[in-house]
Amino acid sequence: MAYEIPVTQARAELADLINRVVYGGERVVVTRHGKPLVALVSAADLERLAELDAAEEQVVSTVSGIRDVSSAQRDRSRFGITAEHRGPGAS
Repeated sequence: MAYEIPVTQARAELADLINRVVYGGERVVVTRHGKPLVALVSAADLERLAELDAAEEQVVSTVSGIRDVSSAQRDRSRFGITAEHRGPGAS
């Protein structure tokens, strides 16, 4: 769970907050009017987030690149399937 702090207080305690994140392993959420505004995370956490984002993009790219296999047409006929999924932009 992240430590929440109002932006006005965070401004006054920035050095301490940075130490809590870097050395204490905490995550700090800075709020304005009780709503999350920004988060302070360690550089290691940020790197892990970037790696997860890149991995997610690769999975989406791989899945969207899958095309019908040649046996799919035969299976549709064999099982009486008349509907067919077409990806975005297909006509």
